[in-house]
Amino acid sequence: MDAAIIGILGIIVLILVLFFLGMPVGFAMAIIGFIGFAYVVSPSAALNMVGTDIWTTFSKYGLTVIPLFVFMGYLAFNAGIAERLYDAAYKWIGHWRGGLAIATICADELFAAICGSNTATAATMGAVAMPQMKKYKYDDSLSTGTVVTGGTLGTVMPPSVVLIIIGLQTQQSIIKLFLAGILPAIILGVLFILTIFVLCRLFPDFGPAGPKTTFREKLKSLIGVIEALTIFVLVIGGLYIGVFTPTEAGAVGVLLTLVVAAAAKRLVWKGIINSMRETLKISCFVFVLVTGAIIFGRFLAVTRLPFMIADFAAGLPVSPYVILAFILMIYLIGGCFMDSLGFLVLTIPIFFPLGKALGFDPIWFSIIITLVTTMGAITPPVGVNIYVVKALAPDVPLATIFKSVSFFLIACIVSIIILIIFPQIVLIIPRLAY
Repeated sequence: MDAAIIGILGIIVLILVLFFLGMPVGFAMAIIGFIGFAYVVSPSAALNMVGTDIWTTFSKYGLTVIPLFVFMGYLAFNAGIAERLYDAAYKWIGHWRGGLAIATICADELFAAICGSNTATAATMGAVAMPQMKKYKYDDSLSTGTVVTGGTLGTVMPPSVVLIIIGLQTQQSIIKLFLAGILPAIILGVLFILTIFVLCRLFPDFGPAGPKTTFREKLKSLIGVIEALTIFVLVIGGLYIGVFTPTEAGAVGVLLTLVVAAAAKRLVWKGIINSMRETLKISCFVFVLVTGAIIFGRFLAVTRLPFMIADFAAGLPVSPYVILAFILMIYLIGGCFMDSLGFLVLTIPIFFPLGKALGFDPIWFSIIITLVTTMGAITPPVGVNIYVVKALAPDVPLATIFKSVSFFLIACIVSIIILIIFPQIVLIIPRLAY
């Protein structure tokens, strides 16, 4: 049987296994990849590939960047940094109509800059913001939709775990990906704020104005913003000027967060232990995904299916942007039915070579698929952020949360269109830096 046909069958079987047996993505990719590689090459070669490639990948010191940045985010949460960020945003704009929701997005943007996880951002800001919005009679559609979608900023804004995984899988510079994600994350946050503004003008009862605060209270609240900005500027700035590597940046970020937490006297041993526990959970989940992606990627490589698809698509008499639209549609639909991060890891070996063959800049293409991945985290029925918020607001029907997300999906689509029309928005900071 032709190797490419075997590759197609492997993908079909993998999808069937995932959908009908509910097997975790990482394990499914590893099993199908190993069996496929053994069939195409030989069982002994498959065993050698698993041992050699996994050891080569996980013996790299740089892989510790993932747990370090995740740990930094959870330390920031347990130290109350997110709470102080929200308080600052609330003091400045909470008196506007929809101000609490806008404050949530602003706090999300700042917290994402020191977190890197969309679920952690959603859970953190949801725990802080949901009670306040409930207190001031915000409509459940607006409050839950704001928290669900605001959490996605942690996927794009550095230090994003998704960008780290893409960098590791595609052998790209993580520093350049981090720098490329800054402006798109800001644009996405601004579009979310505009969405809230429009909704509260069309439906005034969605977000009643909160009480005004004095200028003195506003200035005092900025201490919380200074803490987060200091951590972000020192970590990303150190990467930018080459003072330390991404791994060292993660370690510096953890140290700075601990120093800030100790100075504020808000982090106790229980918070540190909880941060370690959550970091271990997320890191193990990511490493299982990476393991499965390695094995499945080697299987696809020996079938040469990704390269054949890339050559075929590059030779089609249509615009590359037509093919790009088709790719993005696959990501959007796939994210509706399986974990978005798992789907991203599964498809990178197929679509990344295709993107390069079409002539797209690798960094720009990575940011675009990251943005589409963020939509997978908020689209039913599998959008993980939806269920995080449902756990925080058990009295809100799931259908209401699903409906609320639809308001913000338009903003996500508009942000992708903007970056496709103006790709220099993504590339300007990495090009200035390098």
